[in-house]
Amino acid sequence: MPITPQEAQSVLDRADCLYTAEDVHEALDRLARQLTERLHDSDPLVLCVMQGGLIPAGLLLPRLGFPLQQDYIHATRYAGGTRGGQLDWVVRPSLPLRDRVVLIIDDIHDEGLTLDAIMRDCREAGAREVHSAVLVNKIHDRKHGLSADFSGLDVEDRYVFGFGMDYKGYLRNAAGIYAANEDA
Repeated sequence: MPITPQEAQSVLDRADCLYTAEDVHEALDRLARQLTERLHDSDPLVLCVMQGGLIPAGLLLPRLGFPLQQDYIHATRYAGGTRGGQLDWVVRPSLPLRDRVVLIIDDIHDEGLTLDAIMRDCREAGAREVHSAVLVNKIHDRKHGLSADFSGLDVEDRYVFGFGMDYKGYLRNAAGIYAANEDA
């Protein structure tokens, strides 16, 4: 159900700030160090998962001081809502994955269904290795399959938004990570 910009602002005004912009940038610095240690000599293909991964990838890639190629993928279970549904493939990578080391960057690892499907698709396309990095890992016991290889911050089991994560299509640009204070 669509909301107005005014309703989105009201959600932001009432939300709890879980992490400030400074906290997020420190987490991105840590992620960059971990990714550099692991991938610096592997000529990785970095796949940004749209739309949520846009901001984390955009902030993380300049911190990676080694050669890499970048592409994107768009697979979603949310379609602007707050509850996940069936996986919808919108765009697959345009660069070949065969024999590549692939790094998938996304905003959040919630239940893991989307990330699991994307990683499986990359392997089926012939990727030699597939790694995942998320800005946020949501802590709960509903995870399916694997966990993200690299994660920046843990959050409690609430509806979160900001730094790429949206609230009903808005607030991806919020400069912090917030938890909604209403029944999302």
